[in-house]
Amino acid sequence: MAGKKKEYDLEKRTLEFAKDILRLCKKLPESYINRELTSQLVRSSGSVGANYREANEALGKKDFSYRMRIARKECKESSYWLALVEEANPALSNGHLYKPIVMSLRGASSDEAISINQVFMGDCRAPSGLAMTA
Repeated sequence: MAGKKKEYDLEKRTLEFAKDILRLCKKLPESYINRELTSQLVRSSGSVGANYREANEALGKKDFSYRMRIARKECKESSYWLALVEEANPALSNGHLYKPIVMSLRGASSDEAISINQVFMGDCRAPSGLAMTA
């Protein structure tokens, strides 16, 4: 198993978070507002995991901290866009046909965004074995 990189739990969780967002966005009704909101939401949710993976390949402590702060920022941004998607689609949260989607995906994704963000809040320090770059 030499050469195999350890897969971190947060790498899986952030990927699943982005996939949940994609599935939710595909289910939303077509409209100008939803197009704009989902565009932002898809970008920010995908950026969480991308920046976390970049942090795991950091060139030094500063790079690691920088990437983790960006991942945290994108996580907060995803929560913001999720709230706006819900506001723009009130039928999704008050018994309409899409309620199961909102409850299973948006609700879970929102909780996951908060959970992942809490992990990032305490994880912006570089691992002790990481060399400092100039």
